[in-house]
Amino acid sequence: MKKILFLLLVVSSFYAPASAQTAPPFWSDIVAFKKEDAAKAPPAAPILFVGSSSFTRWTDIQAAFPGYPILNRGFGGSSLPDVIRYFYDIILPYRPKQVIVYCGENDLASSESVTAEEVVLRFKTLYGMIRQNLPGTEVAFVSIKASPSRPQIATRLAEVNRQLKKFLKKEKRADFIDVNTPMLDAEGKMREDLYVSDRLHLKPEGYAIWQRIIQPYLLK
Repeated sequence: MKKILFLLLVVSSFYAPASAQTAPPFWSDIVAFKKEDAAKAPPAAPILFVGSSSFTRWTDIQAAFPGYPILNRGFGGSSLPDVIRYFYDIILPYRPKQVIVYCGENDLASSESVTAEEVVLRFKTLYGMIRQNLPGTEVAFVSIKASPSRPQIATRLAEVNRQLKKFLKKEKRADFIDVNTPMLDAEGKMREDLYVSDRLHLKPEGYAIWQRIIQPYLLK
């Protein structure tokens, strides 16, 4: 019982109701998604992409995966606590058959005090919410990419990827999708040519790699 109460407290610390007098972070993005849904019904049982700006900026993602019911609900600048906060707004209502998560990079970049273990725990909290509410849904975590503008997170990033790969390997209906390794050159270094001028976000050539790596994991 104590364990259940503790988990509820963890989740409630991330989740803020939309009716709060001061809107929580990224609420305008969530409102925009709701308006989109009102104007055009989202696909039934979609493959739902959620997370931070690497998904937000993948504007041609539906064209990248023709024949798949793709729904992109990434919102730029978000960290895992933000995705957890809006679980009941941008994940649960869609009843997705698959959830693809790219998040955690901003968590690590927000402060050097954010450890790899903390980011792993945050993902496990989100994963637990999906499993509890959508037990039949497939879940995939897209590895955190190394970005030339963020060398300070490289060690923690590698540890998050290592731990989540190990964790998801033991889970049913779950995958770890490594997009980071294919983006490195023959010497294991980041390829600057895959990034736009901010050295953080991807060019179409970078997304082409993601498309090639992610597609085999998508459910038909």
